[in-house]
Amino acid sequence: MRALSIGATGMLAQQMNVEVISNNIANMNTTGFKRGRAEFNDLLYQDLRRVGSASSDAGTIVPSGVQVGLGVKAAAVYRITDQGNITITDNSLDLAINGRGYFEVQLPTGETAYTRAGSFQLSPTGDLVTPDGYLVMPGITIPPQTTSISINNNGEVFVQTGSAVKATRVGQLELAQFPNEAGLEAVGDNLFLETTASGTPLAGVPGKDGFGAILQGALETSNVNVVSEITNLITAQRAYEMNSKVIQAADEMMQNINQLR
Repeated sequence: MRALSIGATGMLAQQMNVEVISNNIANMNTTGFKRGRAEFNDLLYQDLRRVGSASSDAGTIVPSGVQVGLGVKAAAVYRITDQGNITITDNSLDLAINGRGYFEVQLPTGETAYTRAGSFQLSPTGDLVTPDGYLVMPGITIPPQTTSISINNNGEVFVQTGSAVKATRVGQLELAQFPNEAGLEAVGDNLFLETTASGTPLAGVPGKDGFGAILQGALETSNVNVVSEITNLITAQRAYEMNSKVIQAADEMMQNINQLR
């Protein structure tokens, strides 16, 4: 009976849907997190009577046919890259991107990773780094005598040192854009890697040519909408229950057949 396997595919699909939703809710307070959405495709169809086939020698054709679907499968977990809310922290090393773009981060392997989480810190040598100590590209070094750090909307970094009246420019932050942001590979720690699907990154100056502006003393929060996620969770749970009912009904039908004498 096809209903057993079809109901099983539906339960597996909704289980994955719940897992995606639970990951969204778990990261509702993760800086720069982008929520995911599970996408599904229907499976192959069995043609019990092929549509368009000849139904007589007179040339008549079957207008609709009989096709029985075999269930559902997971197609993708699509990342929604909508802008998250901006929260003020008043920390001079907290940076938020208001608009498109990603900070560039150099991994210990030499690869370049990308992130929207701008909760940066200073290394023992004064370099601007992520909480894991990864260097923020193109490399900004803050002098040890610095008394204040100022970063404008275009990513220019200025420092005030000692008793100097005029601020000194020590570097320029860059952002990267991708033709398909959803194609980036998430590797954890708020980092993404370039893939064939994402396309080649385009580097540019913040606040210009379509790149987002840098906001100092602020962070971008997760774009997870808790009310929407809870609603989706209830919907997925009910869909799971309905698929389990299909399996239960198919089992009862087979049980009735076995009891025939």
